[in-house]
Amino acid sequence: MSATMTIRLDDALKERLEKLASATHRSKSFLAAEAVKEFVELNEWQIQEIQTAITEADNGEFANDLRVEQLKAKWS
Repeated sequence: MSATMTIRLDDALKERLEKLASATHRSKSFLAAEAVKEFVELNEWQIQEIQTAITEADNGEFANDLRVEQLKAKWS
């Protein structure tokens, strides 16, 4: 099942979307729906990770000083 949604795009972005649709032989609607899907999935993941980190912090589940130094040495 799908629903119709109207969005406003500035002229430059609309033109880019039209060119991409033409080059990929896909409809503008298909490309826009895929872009929205990817945006929502990425943001859902990010929010979940933030909420998990907040819960861990609230529970006092922090890295100890040794672990922090090990990570620092790894990336230095």
